[in-house]
Amino acid sequence: MSLNFAGLSPHPPIIIPEIARLQSPERSDGGQGNEDLIKVADTTVALRKLAHTFREAEIDTLIVITPHGLVFPDKFSISTMRKNFGTMARFDAPNVTLEYDNDLDLAAEILKASDESGVPVVPYDNNGEFYELDHGIMVPLYYLRREQETGLKILPITYSDLDRTQHFVFGQTLGEVARNYSGRVGILASGDLSHQLIQNPETKKMDEKLITDLKESNIQNILYYDEEMVENWSECGYRSVLILLGALDGLDAKAEILSYEGPFGVGYLVANYSLPFG
Repeated sequence: MSLNFAGLSPHPPIIIPEIARLQSPERSDGGQGNEDLIKVADTTVALRKLAHTFREAEIDTLIVITPHGLVFPDKFSISTMRKNFGTMARFDAPNVTLEYDNDLDLAAEILKASDESGVPVVPYDNNGEFYELDHGIMVPLYYLRREQETGLKILPITYSDLDRTQHFVFGQTLGEVARNYSGRVGILASGDLSHQLIQNPETKKMDEKLITDLKESNIQNILYYDEEMVENWSECGYRSVLILLGALDGLDAKAEILSYEGPFGVGYLVANYSLPFG
C-alpha cells in the first residue's frame, strides 16, 4: 500500500513565529514578544508531533486539500502546474517562502480515475508554470516540512461547493489512486473549525461533536450532520475532512486527536491517523 500518512491541520497564519512576532507588542527590553504564539502553544506542539509522524512516513508526495484555492461550485480542482511556490508576504512575512515540485503523474492518475467514476474534477494550470500556494497549504507545511528536503512533492487540491456525498466519493477516488500509486503518498486535510466561538459559543458544540465522531470513527454521523447546524457552524474544514475520510474508507485507520483549542475565537484541530502498514 502506498498511502502512508494522513492528518488534519488548521491554518492560522498567527502560528508562524515570524508572523506572531509582528502581532506582539515590544517588550520593555526592546525585544519582540510572542504573546499570541504562547496562546496557541497546544496547536504548535501538536503540529510538531504531526511533523514527526510525517517525517517517519518518508512519503514522496503530499496531497493537500485546501479551502483557499480556486473553489468551483460544481467541481473540484487539482493543480497541474509544474511548480508550487508560496510566500507569506500578504501577512507581512515575505521571507517565509516554500517551493516544491508538483506530482503531475499522480495528478493525471487522479483526473483519469475521477473521470471514470463520474466525479467532476478540473485540472487547474492557469497557463502558468507556478501554482501559488495559499495559506491553507503554507501554514501546515511550515511545520511539516523536512529540514533536508529529499524530493518531496506537493499536490494541491481544492474542494468545491458540491454536496457532502460528492466530497466523500472524491476522497474514495483519491484513496484508491494513492493506494495503487508507485510512490509513497500522504494526504493532509487543511481547515479551521468554527470561526464563531466568541460570537456564537454554541458552535463549539459542533467542533466537539466532530472531534468525538472522529475519535469514535462515526463516519455516518459526520456525513449526515443536520443541515442547519452545518450552515451555522461557520467553518472552513468540514469538506476537507469529508474528502480525507473518503480517502481512508475501507482502511483500519484510527484518529488520534493531538490538540484542539480556540484562543482567538476560531477552532484549531490537529489530528493524526494511524494507518495499517504505514
